[in-house]
Amino acid sequence: MPRPRCCRRVAGEPACKIFKPAGVPASSLEEVVLSIDEYEAIRLADLEGLYHEHAAENMRVSRQTFGRIVEAARRKIARVLVEGLALRIEGGEIVMAEQRTFQCQQCRHTWSVPFGTGRPDNCPECKSKNICRAEGERGVGKTGQGCQRNPCRRPQ
Repeated sequence: MPRPRCCRRVAGEPACKIFKPAGVPASSLEEVVLSIDEYEAIRLADLEGLYHEHAAENMRVSRQTFGRIVEAARRKIARVLVEGLALRIEGGEIVMAEQRTFQCQQCRHTWSVPFGTGRPDNCPECKSKNICRAEGERGVGKTGQGCQRNPCRRPQ
């Protein structure tokens, strides 16, 4: 009997969860499902350009497991592109990375970034550099007070 699957840590869910060829109704397309952990592996390896070892540490899996995840994800994406299929991103046993919340003092926009990604340079909305941690967020995580571990979950 195989070992139970460990939860994979991801920075966040994708903004868009379905992609399809232009001009083709989604109802007439076969769908390929890319799990959220596969999406995260592609993001870390191909977008962020991390070595597999460092990306595996970010996801809390072994380097070999990360290699298998990214290989499966690339195969699915290649099939979608070559065969003109729809791609849906959903599912997987994941745990969200701990988040820090920032607020712009100029436009009052609030947004979250995962721990370990560094302090944002400016507001994503107005590009102001006048940003700070959101109210109630300051100091959380440094002393361990107020920190909660997210349980493993299966997204809908």
